[in-house]
Amino acid sequence: MNYLRLLDAAIGHLEDLKSQGKTYLNIAPETLLALQQPIRVKVQVASWEIKAEEPLTTATLTQQREKTLAARPQTQPDSPHNGSRKKTAIAELMERAAVCLKCPNLASSRKNVVFGMGDIESPLMFVGEAPGADEDAQGEPFVGKAGELLTRIIKTMGFDRNSVYIANVLKCRPDTPGQTAGNRKPTTDEMKTCLPYLLEQIDLIKPRVIVALGATAVEGLFGKPMPITKLRGNWQTFRNTPVMPTFHPAYLLRNQALSEKRKVWEDMLQVLEKLGAPISEKQKGFFQQS
Repeated sequence: MNYLRLLDAAIGHLEDLKSQGKTYLNIAPETLLALQQPIRVKVQVASWEIKAEEPLTTATLTQQREKTLAARPQTQPDSPHNGSRKKTAIAELMERAAVCLKCPNLASSRKNVVFGMGDIESPLMFVGEAPGADEDAQGEPFVGKAGELLTRIIKTMGFDRNSVYIANVLKCRPDTPGQTAGNRKPTTDEMKTCLPYLLEQIDLIKPRVIVALGATAVEGLFGKPMPITKLRGNWQTFRNTPVMPTFHPAYLLRNQALSEKRKVWEDMLQVLEKLGAPISEKQKGFFQQS
């Protein structure tokens, strides 16, 4: 469905420009001439074939998209037990995010949109701030050194990486013009712009517990800066879901003190307790001072 994705992206970009007060676009004469020509698009949707030969305008883009969607074969509602509707909804959300152009600076510099990964039926969801260079290259969240540490934390909790869901507030790596290495914190506006994708993920997955990894993730969720040193270990509520703020794994890589590792682990023990998961004596004793 690349055609529909491109239509969504084009329509969304034009609507964004309109909402910003723009009433016209500067277009080169040769581009304008090309746009005035009929478009010939052949779209295959299951066993349906649609051809479009209309002037390329916002209205015709919208009309063609509606025609294409209407031509999809109708199916009976899925059983609530097989989860296929949720998979479809997540896949469609991922497609929309993959062609998002709402932050032009991020869209032009990214290699991949880092949507999220894991079990969409999981009761546990981890939310970070934004992809780094490794995540941007691979298209998956938390695959760098901080990601390796998060994976170890998840395994120590008794889960594995594929049995939880991991996402970020920002789906694109923050651009770093003039820098050859390193990452930067997402801006408030960038997080606000991208937050609807995360909200839809949360609404679809319906986790029983969310773990917010670091102060920026907390700020992205709750819309205001909050001191993670005071907030961590204390339950918050976001859209009726319990949220456990804790330190970002990158912080533990910078600060190897056993006391800091124990703080994060105490937060995870609270998460396990909230989920009603079994906690062994060995787990209770991790990272305690001798």
